[in-house]
Amino acid sequence: MSKSTEALEFAVAEVIANTNPDGSRGSARQRANIDRAFSRILKIAAPRIRHFIRQYGLSAHHEDAEQVCAIAVHRAIEAYDPTKAKFTTFLNWQIRGELQSLRFRLMTDQRPSARKVDAVTITIHAGTTTPDGEETSLEALVEDGEALERTEQSASDHLARETCSALLDAYIEAERKAGMEQLRKRARMRRPKGDIRDARPDLPVSFRAHLVGPDPEELATLNARLERDRAIIERSLFTGDTREALSLDTSLTRERIRQIVRRASKQMARLVTTDPRFAMLAEQAGLQHAEAPAKRPAAPRAPAGILPAMNQPQNRAITVSAPAEAPIDPSRAVTVPPAVEAQPFRQLSA
Repeated sequence: MSKSTEALEFAVAEVIANTNPDGSRGSARQRANIDRAFSRILKIAAPRIRHFIRQYGLSAHHEDAEQVCAIAVHRAIEAYDPTKAKFTTFLNWQIRGELQSLRFRLMTDQRPSARKVDAVTITIHAGTTTPDGEETSLEALVEDGEALERTEQSASDHLARETCSALLDAYIEAERKAGMEQLRKRARMRRPKGDIRDARPDLPVSFRAHLVGPDPEELATLNARLERDRAIIERSLFTGDTREALSLDTSLTRERIRQIVRRASKQMARLVTTDPRFAMLAEQAGLQHAEAPAKRPAAPRAPAGILPAMNQPQNRAITVSAPAEAPIDPSRAVTVPPAVEAQPFRQLSA
């Protein structure tokens, strides 16, 4: 057994020793050991890999060939069984298989089916001649100059359809919320049926049927009407069907269809200017997006005083003046001798 074979066996044993048998993720130390061992395997097998790359004629695609050989090393480690053969046997077969697959993908004329018809692989950059005798490349002949424009147009149409659908969904959802609110209000005003009164004589006189929610029949009618309106709006605004065709399909008059479409147009225009999801659409249409009004800061409160607010109409008749000084009683006046007034103040100590 050669030195390279022994080194490969030792490196593969280290990879297997640091791999968990249950396939779980190993620790950081285990992963570092596996990376070092795998790099050592690639370094030892590098001459063998270069030999097979030249043998299969893939020197012009050396980087791709090295990548598939690295994949072959991984698969050889996974399939390695020491009881059946040496690691070099598994490695050689995996490298051959990966390089053969790569050659079939890159050079289709190497396949048996291509050999039967004498197919030849050529590069797209090869030079050729047009029917007019001008020299050009195959890339220029197969290049579609209108492909980019058609792709952008298709993407634009797709975004337009999605935007219209989202706008229509928002309008129908707003109509559904308004209709549900009306049904709830109607249910609150509806009196209970007689059978409920007979089964529950203890119910108060003020009992209303809103405890059981909207009527299911009215709710189904609302959903059916919304679906009908959605189809009418979509066909009238986005598809371009005439009112006469819509009238024949929905059994509605053309005037009623006009009212439905006009109402929807106004509501959707309002949604474009108020809903932030359609801000870009409003910008494209040249509409001003209405932002939520900012809250004004609360004005500071004036400190409460003991005097009434003289600027108020109810306080204009009030007169506020300084209190008059009380007269001094001469009999209660105290006379201080001049000597006491001139004597400075002295601090007393205990």
